[in-house]
Amino acid sequence: MAETWGALAGLRVLDLSRVLAGPFCCAMLGDHGADVIKVEPPAGDETRHYGPPFVPESVYYLNINRNKRGMILDLSTSEGQEIVRRLVQTSDVLVENFKTGTMERWDLGYEALRALNPRLIYAAISGFGRGGPYAGVAGYDGALQAFGGFMSVNGQAGGEPTKAGIAIADLSTGMFANQAILLALHRRHVTGVGQMVEASLMHSIVGLLHPHNGNYLNAGLVGKPHGNSHPMIAPYDLFSTADRPIYIPSGNDPQFGRLARVVGRPELGDDPRFRTNQDRVAHRPEMIEALSEQFTQRPANEWCRLLWDANVPAGPVNSIDEVFADPQIVDRRLVREIPHPSLPAGVFRSVAPPATLHDTPGDVRRHPPGPGEHTVEVLVELGYSRLEVDQLLARGIARQLEPASDLGAGVGQRGSSLAGL
Repeated sequence: MAETWGALAGLRVLDLSRVLAGPFCCAMLGDHGADVIKVEPPAGDETRHYGPPFVPESVYYLNINRNKRGMILDLSTSEGQEIVRRLVQTSDVLVENFKTGTMERWDLGYEALRALNPRLIYAAISGFGRGGPYAGVAGYDGALQAFGGFMSVNGQAGGEPTKAGIAIADLSTGMFANQAILLALHRRHVTGVGQMVEASLMHSIVGLLHPHNGNYLNAGLVGKPHGNSHPMIAPYDLFSTADRPIYIPSGNDPQFGRLARVVGRPELGDDPRFRTNQDRVAHRPEMIEALSEQFTQRPANEWCRLLWDANVPAGPVNSIDEVFADPQIVDRRLVREIPHPSLPAGVFRSVAPPATLHDTPGDVRRHPPGPGEHTVEVLVELGYSRLEVDQLLARGIARQLEPASDLGAGVGQRGSSLAGL
């Protein structure tokens, strides 16, 4: 049933995507009240098998599929395709990340679906885009971090190319797709008609290459790794302290002057080698050497307090457990808990939606669905009779994990192919 809370209450999203970029995009829509229906193939979303950890479900899957209802449909069958067409007629948004051409082969491409629902926003996510010589190539985050130039500018200076510690191509593509969907919805409010939007891992990662993309396109400068230093700002560097590293991203000259005073070296602010940012970039090794000895005399958190009090940006290098134990994280309620029927702890924990709307706040209100958990519920909403639902389940076209006792005997048979999930 449709949600009644959040800025996107009343909006229905059909999530035909798997793995990360598409599910992340749709989870964010669900965070703000959209009724997201996740359709998985008979084998389930691949991420159900990503781990450890499993609790007993894959935490990878759980983390990006909150606030959704779940179905299992075999879209290679005409009956499965017909269910999607019925869903499209009551949906505002469809998100898919099949290999380019797959949806068209099933007669579920944009042109076919907008004939059923002219208001539909159809979001297609791909690795390399829907056109060009690589349109049919499967796209995975690590491969696109390499292809798109990100790895060539990431890592230690003189070291091997390094990927990010998070799936930055996938996650950014999910955010760009989310933005495109919201833009298209706004345009639909003006025109009354939907449109197709695209997002690709390739375009996302190339778009994120600031400042390296602009440096090359306008000055012919090919970027290279700079480790923990910023190639154009100093200090923008990692320093050792008495207990752990601290990062100092000092973005302007007054900040550096205050930094020098806090560490007990006020003369550094007037040193001609360090007077301006350009000077400091040119003499970075000497600047780091002059500051490093001072930082080793106190622990990181103590330095942070002193620097923050002086309006100088700084951050201790926290481990993940330290992040979630920090009083600021706790005070801002960044962690949410909601009941989950199949987890031993009885609750699912997730990070709250990062963007806060004060009048219509988003939240984590629905646990990530089990395989086909809502298949019967959604089919009944679409007008399928009890007999028709039984037949779809018996033939494996639609599947669900849990029995739906309220719909009568026979409905909700467990599909044999779900045993491995």
